[in-house]
Amino acid sequence: MSDDRTIGFYDARADDYAKTVEDQTDPMLARFMAGVPTGSHLLDLGCGPGHAAAVMAGAGFRVTACDASAEMVRLASAMAGVTARQARFDALDDVAAYDGIWASYSLLHAPRAALPGHLAAVHRALTPGGLFCIGMKLGTGEKIDSLGRFYSYYGESELEDLLGAAGFEVTDRHLSEIRGMSGQLEAGITVFAHG
Repeated sequence: MSDDRTIGFYDARADDYAKTVEDQTDPMLARFMAGVPTGSHLLDLGCGPGHAAAVMAGAGFRVTACDASAEMVRLASAMAGVTARQARFDALDDVAAYDGIWASYSLLHAPRAALPGHLAAVHRALTPGGLFCIGMKLGTGEKIDSLGRFYSYYGESELEDLLGAAGFEVTDRHLSEIRGMSGQLEAGITVFAHG
C-alpha cells in the first residue's frame, strides 16, 4: 500500500475486512505451498488480517507477514505461528531471505509507476529459484473504488512482461472473478513465477 487514504481505510475497517475474507480460502494458496519445500521461510506481502499467513504457518512453514496497516498487523500478529510487522511495500529490502513470497491482491494498491521497483525488490528478497505468487485485478489504469481505496489494474501480458523485466520466469497463471468489500465482481489473475 502506498497512499495514506487506503491505509486509513484498512485501519478503520480491519475487523470488517477480516470478517469478509475469513471464510474465503484461496485455492491458489495450496498450489503456492506445494511449490516450496516444507519448512521454508515464506513472506506474506500485504498480509491483511493474516488468514493466509496462518494457513501457511499451520502447514509447517516459517512465516513472516507484513502490511502497511497497523490494524491489519494487529490482527495478523494474533494468528498462531505468524510473525507480523508493519511496513509499506517500498520497505522490502531483504536479500535472498525467503523461499516463497505470497502477494495475493496486495500489490494492486501500489501506483503503476512503483510496481517495477516493487517487483525488483521481491526478486532480490527471494532465494535463487524461489517462488513468487502475485494476485492482481485485470484492467487498465488506476482508480479509487467506491470505498475510497486506490487500485492499479494490469493486462495479463502486461503483468507477465513486468515480471520478466524484474528477472522472473512465469510458470503458471490462473484467471478468476473476485468480489471484495465493495461488492463489485471483478476479473483477477494469479501468476506464479520463479526468481
